[in-house]
Amino acid sequence: MEEKLDYIDKFGGMIMEYAPKIALAGILLIVGFWAIKKIMAFVGTAMINSGLDENIQPFLKSILSALLKVLLLFSVVGILGVETSSFVAVLAAAGFAVGMALQGSLGNFAAGVMILLFKPYKVGDHIELQEEEGYVREIEIINTVIETLDGVTVIIPNSKAIDGNIRNYTKIGSRRINLNVYMPYEESFPHVRQIILEAMKNTPGVLDSPAPEVGIETYDTHSIVLAIWPYCKTDDYWDVYFHVNRNIKNALSKNGIRVAYSEAVELGPIGE
Repeated sequence: MEEKLDYIDKFGGMIMEYAPKIALAGILLIVGFWAIKKIMAFVGTAMINSGLDENIQPFLKSILSALLKVLLLFSVVGILGVETSSFVAVLAAAGFAVGMALQGSLGNFAAGVMILLFKPYKVGDHIELQEEEGYVREIEIINTVIETLDGVTVIIPNSKAIDGNIRNYTKIGSRRINLNVYMPYEESFPHVRQIILEAMKNTPGVLDSPAPEVGIETYDTHSIVLAIWPYCKTDDYWDVYFHVNRNIKNALSKNGIRVAYSEAVELGPIGE
């Protein structure tokens, strides 16, 4: 009987000792989750108002939410009187192990965050990346997906995407087309130049500003190499490229201008 009374006394003493701590921990847990919810709502609104890329917002919010919840958990455990140093050591060891296992993925993740923050390119841009040229179809947190000009889907890890030069043909909004025509020495350059300028002027999609230009690029053994520079909107590049070539050829033929061969071209008898 006395033993039962001793157990009851001890149990009552434990309740008296831990009940306030448990109640306080429960209140802190409830208030803490409510506060985290309010903080995350405020942070979400701030991100939207700041114009932060919508693709990165969920990732940043999830990281912040996880950190706040971990801090809350440590606070609750500390109120209950549990030693938190062992939890910290275990958490640090687990974090190190996960970091080593996901080293490559974490590098791609960090690179993806940088791409979404600094925006060297965006979805829909015409870019050249890691010797691949095409249109950006997706910017994922790990990879960038490009559709090349010949219709092939290329997936490039983000760590590779930022490890080198990035050519963004869309950023400025216009693009120069680089063409060459080989003019015989006996032809008049001012006359040929005017014919080509008129042909470019009559080509839909060629911009007035920057103005198209025709100049002498160099001289070779058999001809004068002319540099022809029309400008167009980036999205119209290939349409204008083919159209302006066709118009220049027609204009030169109409005016009796003979186009020379490049020095590198050698024509031999048929059958060789």
